[in-house]
Amino acid sequence: MVPAMTASVETMLERWRHREGKAIEVYEEFKLLTSEIISRTAFGSSYLEGKNIFDMLIKLSTIISRNEFKIRFPGIGKFVKSNDDTESDRIEHAIRDLIITMIQKREEKVAQGKSDNYGSDFLGSLIKFYHDADDNSNISIDTMIDECKIFYIAGQETTNGLLAWSIFLLVRLARESKEGDEHDPNETLRLCSPAANMWRKVEREVRLGKLVLPANMDVYIPSLALHHDPNKWGKDAHLFKPERFAEGVAKATNNNTTAFIPFGLGPRMCVGLNFAAAETKIALSMILQRYTFTLSPTYVHSPMQMLTIHPKHGIEVIFHAL
Repeated sequence: MVPAMTASVETMLERWRHREGKAIEVYEEFKLLTSEIISRTAFGSSYLEGKNIFDMLIKLSTIISRNEFKIRFPGIGKFVKSNDDTESDRIEHAIRDLIITMIQKREEKVAQGKSDNYGSDFLGSLIKFYHDADDNSNISIDTMIDECKIFYIAGQETTNGLLAWSIFLLVRLARESKEGDEHDPNETLRLCSPAANMWRKVEREVRLGKLVLPANMDVYIPSLALHHDPNKWGKDAHLFKPERFAEGVAKATNNNTTAFIPFGLGPRMCVGLNFAAAETKIALSMILQRYTFTLSPTYVHSPMQMLTIHPKHGIEVIFHAL
């Protein structure tokens, strides 16, 4: 997947070449970049082909975010729907239709003899498994659609934020921009973790210290709070210090406790960890080899949580060729 990632970054940098010395809104630029990369590597298509899906998933994310902590009477949703419920249902159906169309295009090519397989990317692998798996391990169309949706949004949204906040923090610590491809994104993931929290369901009753958690209980884990805990990271927990990770993640905290979970931990750790790390390091190293940069004087610092941590007013950066 590295050649596809590199090609997408090259396209972005070529676009920047005509805007050197002018303010560039990097959050939007990286949104385009990461969307292009996930489209190429996972679905064998261009950003434009997947744009409608991306746009609708962003709208769906907004609806989910503003309803995440609303408490409703169990079962009432079957009889009384809010405007958000109606809109999310409409978006869900539209996304489903688009993904089914993508699947059918692959199936038709094989059926007509225009292709001898469904493709070696993520979507092609899903379709192959759907057709070839035995009854005991078969996946349904609904499962395929859900996998595609989560891959689209999770493969784009988080890395987009990581890249944008990395550039923001590197501007504040200019000496880091001289380190080129040695830059380690871990400190950005700690300080400006794109995913501010995660949910887990307790499979069976378990004891955590003095607490007993019953089976089937949903647990909210505020990863961003853990990443900023001075008891674990020291009094300078709010500062950008990449050297914290000089000896690896295990020794980054002041008491060697596990407090770094940008991708989760254990058997439920994000399967896209290596993908995101490769994409981020490729993009940052290619940018740092060509540019120095400064923050636009009009920048207003206002992070906001909408599933991931967004810069409410964007991040405008001025790039200067080396």
